Amino acid sequence: MSYNIETKCVQSGYMPGNGEPRQIPIYQSTTFKYNSSDEMGRLFDLEEAGYFYTRLQNPTNDLVAARICDMEGGAAGMLTSSGQAANFFAVFNICEAGDHFISASSIYGGTYNLFGVTMKKMGIECTFVDQTLSYEELIRYFRPNTKCVFGETLTNPTVNVLDIEKFAKLAHDHGVPLIVDNTFATPVNLRPFEFGADIVTHSTTKYLDGHGSAVGGAIVDSGNFDWMAHKEKFPGLCTPDASYHGITYAEKFGKGAYITKATAQLMRDFGCIQSPQNAYYLNLGLESLAVRMKQHCSNGLKVAQYLKQHEKIAWVKYPGLPDDPEYKMAQKYMPGGTCGVLCFGVKGSREDANRFMDALKLVTIETHVADSHTCLLHPASHTHRQLSDEQLKEAGVAPDLIRFSCGLESAEDIIHDLEQALAAV
Repeated sequence: MSYNIETKCVQSGYMPGNGEPRQIPIYQSTTFKYNSSDEMGRLFDLEEAGYFYTRLQNPTNDLVAARICDMEGGAAGMLTSSGQAANFFAVFNICEAGDHFISASSIYGGTYNLFGVTMKKMGIECTFVDQTLSYEELIRYFRPNTKCVFGETLTNPTVNVLDIEKFAKLAHDHGVPLIVDNTFATPVNLRPFEFGADIVTHSTTKYLDGHGSAVGGAIVDSGNFDWMAHKEKFPGLCTPDASYHGITYAEKFGKGAYITKATAQLMRDFGCIQSPQNAYYLNLGLESLAVRMKQHCSNGLKVAQYLKQHEKIAWVKYPGLPDDPEYKMAQKYMPGGTCGVLCFGVKGSREDANRFMDALKLVTIETHVADSHTCLLHPASHTHRQLSDEQLKEAGVAPDLIRFSCGLESAEDIIHDLEQALAAV
């Protein structure tokens, strides 16, 4: 039976048997016992499924990953230590030195730096593109060695909407997968696989956890991309892996090939595992996700409407506003709501913006976003401060942009705090 998303948030991934724990157990163990050497050997040969060391896999993590996978409508999933690790694994799993990939430029500053600086040192080149360009204009960025396309369904911090169908067509016409970060929209409001995306990532630290309690990430594979149809592009998946006795992942594991390789190779070698304790906290957050997202979206819209008419606000960006340039696209992909994050600019100087932020009492200045507490930050001074002015412009981050994340408090109280703080400007 196919359940609705509200039910999947609570029930997917773990169905306890008679007398078993109702809540997912925490397997707080580094290792696991076996009765014979041969049994453990079969695990190392990937001949059988099981657990031998938590650096690679852990039962708690797999149960939570299975819930997120079902929520997204995927074939296989895994947890990572952070959203940054998830995005790195998602791309590095199919790229190696000498390869190239394409990313929308309007992405989180940390991801931009990962792709443009750190992975470049590894011999992997990323071309950043304006996601509003036409299909015809974007074609020219593809190369023979391009291995994937990346974007955020709702960009951080600019809350732009990615045209998933356009980017999926671009990727598939060139024989590569589309990877999208669905952190802000969550599978409650958007399931990218339904629009052609192939792989989804999350910073589970944000809405999925929802309480600012545990850092984590997730990767979900749709199982829809045919790796063997483009085997010359993806030797890591389509040719024998000498480090695992000549296994060819795409042949042996089918729809589970991508996640199996990411676990067997990348998690083995990098060890970016999410702790079982964090996975447990994440699962508690998932259970209330569908309910929470309604309140986040409601508060986001009310705050955006209030700021839109305020004389001291220069501009507001929120795709849930009917007059937002991307409202129509938001309605196409997220008819039930986008998220609780918006951005805006305060009229005047940077000092005026700082005076406004410092005057807030309920709303806190912090680097986090998308949890139960309303918070804000100034990306050019905080999360994106490592970027040059040119890179900021390329990423669509204006110098006066303030990212505002509406939590679960009363919208009336949030607006009252904004009102008294703006009076100080």
